[in-house]
Parts: sequence; C-alpha cells; structure tokens
Amino acid sequence: MTFIGPVVALIFVVLVAWLLLRNYYPHAVLLVAGLLMLIISYLLGYNLPPLNSSTGAFGLNLFKYIKESFASTNAGVGLMIMAIGGFVAYIDHIGASKALVEVAIKPLNLLKKSPNAAAAAVIPISQILFIAIPSAAGLSLLLMASIFPLLVKLGVSRLSAVSVITASTAIGLGPASAITASASGIVAKAPINYFVEDQLPLFIPLSILLAITYFFVVRYYHKKEMEDGTLQEESKKEESKVIAPKIYAFIPVLPIILLIVFSDLNSFLPYSIKLDTTTAMFTSLFIALMLELSRGKGIKNIFDSFKVFWSGMGNIFKTVVTLIIAADIFSQGLISLNFIGGLLEVSQSFGFNAIGISIVMTILIFFASMLMGSGNAAFFSFGPLVPEIAAKFAVKSTSIILPMNFAASMGRTVSPVAGVLIATAEIAGVTSLQIVKRNLIPLFTTLGVMLIYHFI
Repeated sequence: MTFIGPVVALIFVVLVAWLLLRNYYPHAVLLVAGLLMLIISYLLGYNLPPLNSSTGAFGLNLFKYIKESFASTNAGVGLMIMAIGGFVAYIDHIGASKALVEVAIKPLNLLKKSPNAAAAAVIPISQILFIAIPSAAGLSLLLMASIFPLLVKLGVSRLSAVSVITASTAIGLGPASAITASASGIVAKAPINYFVEDQLPLFIPLSILLAITYFFVVRYYHKKEMEDGTLQEESKKEESKVIAPKIYAFIPVLPIILLIVFSDLNSFLPYSIKLDTTTAMFTSLFIALMLELSRGKGIKNIFDSFKVFWSGMGNIFKTVVTLIIAADIFSQGLISLNFIGGLLEVSQSFGFNAIGISIVMTILIFFASMLMGSGNAAFFSFGPLVPEIAAKFAVKSTSIILPMNFAASMGRTVSPVAGVLIATAEIAGVTSLQIVKRNLIPLFTTLGVMLIYHFI
C-alpha cells in the first residue's frame, strides 16, 4: 500500500497535463483533481493536510480546504498580485507607462539593432533586484509595468519579453528569501553567511549562463517571428494615445525604488522603515493620484479614475488569484498522497551514493516544483530530509541543499500553474503554457550545467 498513493498521484499528474494541453479550463481541472486526490487519500488512510479548524465531517472539510486557501491566498500573495495588477492598469490609463518608454527609449535605441542582447541583459540585472524584492510574482509584475513595454518598444516580442522577465526570478537567493531562511536553518547557518559563502559562488556563473542561453533562444524566436509577421503586429498593439508629462516616467519604477530604499539593504540608514510590496503599490498609486490632481484634472475625475484601479484588481482576481487557489488545492492533493515521499523512496532503493542521491533529489525537487507551481512547497517538503542524508553519507549538508535550493525556483519558472507565470501571462496577453515552452531550453540547460558544475 506504500506506493498506491504516489502511483495514484502520478496518474492524476498525467491526466491533468493531458487535459491542460487539450485546453480544458485550468481552474476547474486543477480544483477537481485536487479534491479527488484528497478524497482518495482519505479513503486510503493517508494523513490529510491540516486545517485551521475542522467542520467535523470529511465531506464538508473538502470545501473548508477551498475556503482556507482563499483566505490565506487573498490575505497574502493574492492581495499583492491584485494590487500590482490594479497599479499596472492605472499607470497605463494615465499614460505613465508610455512616458517611461519615451524617456528610456532614446538611450536604449543603441540596443535597437540588438534587441536580443537587451532582453538577455534584463536577467542578471533583475536577479540583483530579486535579492531586495524576494517575491517572484511581485518582482515580475513590477518588471511587467516598467521593463516589459521598453523591451517591446525595442523590438522584442511580447512572449520573449515576458519569458525573460519570469527568468529573472529563476534562481532564488538572498537573505530575505523564504527558501534561503529555511535552507540556512536546516544547515544551521546564518542566512547572510549561507547567502555569501554558498549561494553567491554558484549563482554568479549560473546567472551568466542563463543570460547567454536566453540570448540565443530569443534570437531564434525573433527571426521566426519576423518571418511570420507577428512581431510587427505586436508593435502596433503597444501604441497608446494617452499623452502624459515626462515626469510620469518615474511612476512605473516608483514601487521598485521604494522597496529598495526601505529594505534591509539600507540597514545602515538612521531610520528603520520596511515596506512590503502591497504597501509600496498603494503608496505609489496615491503619489500618481496626487500628480494627476496637480494637473488640474478635478477631484471628480480623479475619484472616477479609481475605477480603473479596482477593475484591474478584479481582472487579476478572476483570472490569476483563483487559478493560484486551484493550483494550491491540487498541490495539497499531491502532498496528501505522499507523492514526494514516494519519489524519494524510489530513488533511495537504487542504492545511490551521496552525489547520486543529491542529484536525484535536486531533479525531483525541480519536477515537484514544476508540478505544484510553488518552489517553496517543493523545497519545504524535501529540505528537512537533508541533514539525515548528509549524516548517512558523511558529507556537508550545504553541498546537498544548495542545488535543491536553486532547483526549486527553476522548476517554478517552467510551471504552467505557477503564480508568477499565470500573472505575467495575463498582462502580456499570452498563456502560461507559451511561456513554459520558451523557458524550457534555458532552464533545463541551466539545471544540467548546475549539476555538473556543483557535483563533478
């Protein structure tokens, strides 16, 4: 009976993948699959994910899982994504996005002859921002408001531009990262020491490799899109009739500036102010409203413009947040059937040595993250097993946990149910599966090179 649960989970994974590829409504597919796995897990006697409070009846608890997922998501990442979605809609409405493009496009025109290089250069630069803003969805959506229109104006296709932006969060690192905090705790190291001594030496070559790989991938698709004419059609879509003052160019990047200034990176400053992404979005929104008011637009018009922000939030909720919740239920179903534990037991049964089991665990966590759409969920499931394995093979825990750390975020970047891909795809007007197809080659290449570089 040990492997019945994981086998059933694997069947559901294959079935869900098949349905999604046949364009079935993903929200329904993931939600129903997750609930069915929870039912089967209950019938097989497996431990179910804990609830904050049980209804006392299993049948009703199924719907309590949905309720609690809504509550936790909307109170955290859901609200953040909706706030960013509303902000992106508002800055586009007042012409701030176009102002940023007009101001930045002149110096960037030097890269007009090589848009592929401009796209690839986004990755290492944004990875540095990721250290200060450790939310994959948060940073990617901020880049969608600021960098995305610039890349499109330079001649990069919408799909390539959003693909590069999601790749900016493909290597999760930094002392503020949730995975870093967990990993450093598991190996009994201070987060800053783990970041400087372990993460950075491996991150630097991987980041360069990722940028180079994307350069060739973007160039290949650029030629293909030029031949079929889709690139020219996309350029026409970006034209906006809204005219705004040049000073509005700073509004799209204002949230990023606020988050960097009021973060742990500036702990040497004589004040202690910390901003989260959602607060930064609302702060930036009201600064934009004050600028609109200063232009003599009238209080009634300013108040009416709030509709754009709320509408943007609502659009993101109905398309993105609800899908994240459905993916969360699907993830809980996989975990309840011991899918991860079963994969690990199979790998151990082959009698691998320290390097072998480390490589297997890294690959498993990559695919687990890809299936669940969450690097955190995958890593938190595998990470606690590391000290025991390290002790058994008499190796350092950091040598095993570091590639697992990076593989978790890489897997999320090629997951069609990951919140970051769902949210950015909605804004770019593409599907998350299209982004996954474009991310596959660079991420699989980087994963393979990381395993060779780290273990061999």
